[in-house]
Amino acid sequence: MQRVTVIERFSKTFRDNPSLSKLLIVFTVSGGGLVAYSEAGKLNDNSNAGELVGANNRKKKVVVLGTGWAGTSFLKNLKDPSYDVQVISPRNYFAFTPLLPSVTCGTVESRSVVEPIRNIIRKKYAEAYYWEAECIKIDPENKKVYCRSNLSINGNGKEEFAVDYDYLVIATGARVNTFNIPGVEENTFFLKEVEDAQKIRRTVIDCFEKASLPTLSDEERKRLLHFVIVGGGPTGVEFAAQLHDFVNEDIVRLYPKVKDLVKITLLEATDHILNMFDKRITAFAEEKFHRDGIDVKTGSMVVKVGEKEISTKDVKRGEITSMPYGMAVWSTGIGTRPVIMEFMKHIGQGNRRVLATDEWLRVEGQENVYALGDCATINQRKVMEDIAAIFQKADKDNSGTLTVKEFQEVLNDICERYPQVELYLKNKKMSNLVDLLKESKGNGVKESIEVDIEEFKSALSQVDTDMKNLPATAQVASQQGVYLAKCFNRMEECEKNPEGPLRFRGEGRHRFHPFRYRHLGQFAPLGGEQTAAQLPGDWVSIGHSSQWLWYSVYASKQVSWRTRALVVSDWVRRFIFGRDSSQI
Repeated sequence: MQRVTVIERFSKTFRDNPSLSKLLIVFTVSGGGLVAYSEAGKLNDNSNAGELVGANNRKKKVVVLGTGWAGTSFLKNLKDPSYDVQVISPRNYFAFTPLLPSVTCGTVESRSVVEPIRNIIRKKYAEAYYWEAECIKIDPENKKVYCRSNLSINGNGKEEFAVDYDYLVIATGARVNTFNIPGVEENTFFLKEVEDAQKIRRTVIDCFEKASLPTLSDEERKRLLHFVIVGGGPTGVEFAAQLHDFVNEDIVRLYPKVKDLVKITLLEATDHILNMFDKRITAFAEEKFHRDGIDVKTGSMVVKVGEKEISTKDVKRGEITSMPYGMAVWSTGIGTRPVIMEFMKHIGQGNRRVLATDEWLRVEGQENVYALGDCATINQRKVMEDIAAIFQKADKDNSGTLTVKEFQEVLNDICERYPQVELYLKNKKMSNLVDLLKESKGNGVKESIEVDIEEFKSALSQVDTDMKNLPATAQVASQQGVYLAKCFNRMEECEKNPEGPLRFRGEGRHRFHPFRYRHLGQFAPLGGEQTAAQLPGDWVSIGHSSQWLWYSVYASKQVSWRTRALVVSDWVRRFIFGRDSSQI
């Protein structure tokens, strides 16, 4: 009895404090070891959080819309107890979306990739509450968001209510973009939510069960077992690879009579799949899929999706052809949610694709509204728009000319405020902007040599050509959430002592350092325990060793000990027993 009590007490301590230490996962890779870890948070105790704020100080109310990568990263890293946080989202969990393709085929169970949002917010210093509802309107003038509950109360329909805010964090993500192609909404499956992955899993098994019925013709069986994936990006490619492995490693043993009728087709409108990856990865993926029997059709644009046929147009020749299918998965891109579109029109951004923010993730034209993740993009200022202000700020003696020495004094602020400058210099293989000025004046420039405003403009005239929008990925959203939380944690301190770059169009410094995205690499699982990895420094790795790296990184990036343990145990279970083919 005493032993049971000790075990129970240990278990309760572990559940209540899941981040007591760093998670260390070691995977052995033929002759060596690979280590990935996840930083554990400090033990939180909000029992005396109210005392830290003070009885007479009203807490600032922060409303967070969404529980995806951006919203959850913000919540996990918000430490300041002076905030009253209210989370509003139609789903009460965070989903590890990079593993959704694994869920579709039973490699990983759906419960293993989700973490209840209440588990995440209950251990915060800041007071945090969650409401299961969907935001239907944002009113920035009155600082209110209008919401509709997902739950029907007493059969009276879904309740609507308004919530006030001091700060609004919009992290609603995006919806699937159908490009208004007829039949896509009605006849294809998306792969963006956990529910989508569950539907795909059930439908795959349904197709095999139907094809096994004795009353069907061979043509109908071929149609049912033709799986079409639209979109050659990372999600579409990974799902095609997962489905191929599922069929060849597990399904063939259970449905031996129909195994030879299975066909997988991947449709991509551009010339190659995985366009955002290195060309070596693209070539390897296309070659591997060809060997595996996956039919990759590049230059094929879908124009219509019927109930049993999908029509495509050859981009080069313009020919339209149709093919029968049993299941089609749509994975082509993202679009803006209706509530965000309405908000954009309201604030004068109706002609944009997504919300525009500044480099501090604040919605342009809105003082206390922030947007991050797939619903927004940073509208980076151009150097040439501020060139006169930059020159004036650097010209401290108001001489009308700028010495190299004067320019060097504001060099770091320029590079921080305008990241395209650093990218341009990297592409030109220059160490700093002084080299750029020297090039424009000639190699013999010394610190005493001066440049006027026109020469300054000439030197920087091409810098803005290298400006790029950030990709809509989980990695970007997660880093933005962490960054914004740190800004909120230091809000009061930085109000008094700004730590950002110089204000070229005003006095003093910006309150915070601007957001900077650090690309940590990307993976493309290709099936057969092979993965392509493109890591910083243009390092490309393809093969089985990269698969172990993928296992290690994805396990370490889980948001809790619970999900890490579940995901790893699912992988082990799959290695030993194979994938589950039940329809549950």
